[in-house]
Amino acid sequence: METTIQISKELLNKLAEMKMHEKESYESIIWDLIEDRLEFSGETKRNIANSEIEIMAGKTISLDTIKKKMR
Repeated sequence: METTIQISKELLNKLAEMKMHEKESYESIIWDLIEDRLEFSGETKRNIANSEIEIMAGKTISLDTIKKKMR
C-alpha cells in the first residue's frame, strides 16, 4: 500500500542532492538512511551522543590547534 508523506522543501532538496543517479527514488534514499542508522550498535550511538555533548561544551580541540602544537 502506497502513501504520501509531507516534507519540507528543504528536506526535499537535501534528498535530491543525495541521489546517486537521476532515476533513484526518494524511497531508496530513505531506506539507505534507515539501514545506515540501524547498523550502529548501542555503544556507537552512546559514543556519538557523548561526542556531541563534548563538542557543544567546547571540550574538543581543532585539528589546526593540534597541528600547531606539533610544530
